Amino acid sequence: MKSILLIGLGRFGKNIAMKLYEQKQQVMAVDKVEEKVNAVLPYVTNAQIGDATNPEFLVSLGVGNFDVCIVAIGMDFQSSMETTSLLKELGAKLVVSRASTEVHEKFLRRNGADEILYPEKQLAQWAAIRYSANHIFDYIDLNEGNAIFEIEVPKEWAGKSVGELGIRNKYRINILGVKMNGKLNLNITPDLVFEPEQRVLVLGSNKDIQKCFHI
Repeated sequence: MKSILLIGLGRFGKNIAMKLYEQKQQVMAVDKVEEKVNAVLPYVTNAQIGDATNPEFLVSLGVGNFDVCIVAIGMDFQSSMETTSLLKELGAKLVVSRASTEVHEKFLRRNGADEILYPEKQLAQWAAIRYSANHIFDYIDLNEGNAIFEIEVPKEWAGKSVGELGIRNKYRINILGVKMNGKLNLNITPDLVFEPEQRVLVLGSNKDIQKCFHI
């Protein structure tokens, strides 16, 4: 369990709070608008109404005691940048800030952000790949050039085992799991036989995955 300071409780911030609640994390939520704070009270450990660009207010929160500080401010970039900078100055261990443009990303990094959340760009990339082919069901970008795909088992794989196909040696990709009727099996052995209508989770470079699955 981690202790998380979440600043900015618009739609994006509220959704983060709800997901963290599902994961049973300890969350301190902050916004200067009382209605937004009240809206997340069922999902957080504690909440404060206050201006995160005020150094005295941030000091009162004890930012250095949190494992992660998330700046989810979306509309007011000046406030986002000031908050990010102050958090780092006050000893925050890990500052994760939301960016709306590539310019915002550059300025946030220069002002202390350790990591960047860029929901519009990340979602656009996911959607472009997810809907570029009928047999892709999900996609997780890991780093430049590498990803995890959830993809339909090719017809020519059905009835054959992982070892028989020699997927790792032939295509340089790793099988992480297989999914059938919503159930995920992560116990992958060379004897595992693929079935029609299964989905497979594969890890590898985009180039190798695209070659293997004809994307």
